[in-house]
Amino acid sequence: VRAALEQSGFENSQVVNFGSESEVLVRLGQANTADLGDRVLATLREATQANVNLKRIEYVGPQVGEELREQGGLGLLVAILGVMLYVAVQFQFKFSLGAVAALIHDVILTLGLFSLLQLDFDLTVLAALLAVIGYSLNDTIVVADRIRENFRMLRREEPEAVINRSLNQTLGRTVMTSLTTLLVLTSLFVFGGDIIHGFATALIFGVIVGTYSSIFVASGMLLTLKVTKEDLIVPVPENADVDSMP
Repeated sequence: VRAALEQSGFENSQVVNFGSESEVLVRLGQANTADLGDRVLATLREATQANVNLKRIEYVGPQVGEELREQGGLGLLVAILGVMLYVAVQFQFKFSLGAVAALIHDVILTLGLFSLLQLDFDLTVLAALLAVIGYSLNDTIVVADRIRENFRMLRREEPEAVINRSLNQTLGRTVMTSLTTLLVLTSLFVFGGDIIHGFATALIFGVIVGTYSSIFVASGMLLTLKVTKEDLIVPVPENADVDSMP
């Protein structure tokens, strides 16, 4: 099918099985023309000498692309604001700024990869970006939780030493989790077919940048914002039993 389409001038066509073996999904980069479906149908009937039927044809034009950008941007904004609120409540406001900086870093770099390589951006890639946000946030929260715990335990050490110790303690877990995730995503990219290459590419690159952003970007923001143990240690009220405090 792909060879027949290319011989007829439909270059860079994507053909994948869709449902049964006798059904295929064809994706073309040609502009929206009224006779495009008829031309493809005639090409396939001539090549296969069979009664080929066209079940459905869909066009993705500039208006759909604009709606995708608007809705996708809104979804990413809501996700980032939700992350900022959650981290601020669970940890501290400076931690939320670090987490958001890491997430914005991940999204911008992933979008930059697609722009640099001129890859198609569709709903599957948007879903991958949201998944990258969740993955990066999980890594960042693990590191932030260890930093908070060490700030409360190592009260005499400087913030740089506390953060460095926390990163060393969580580094093994972070790297192993990322490697096992990348093994699965690489299999998905290799064996999943052309239709999910964009999805797998966004996830693979997003996991890589999300891993180091949770270590370097989020933690670096804490040092830039001059986080201290006073930001995390619960103040002791007057006449309170100090031993009962965390």
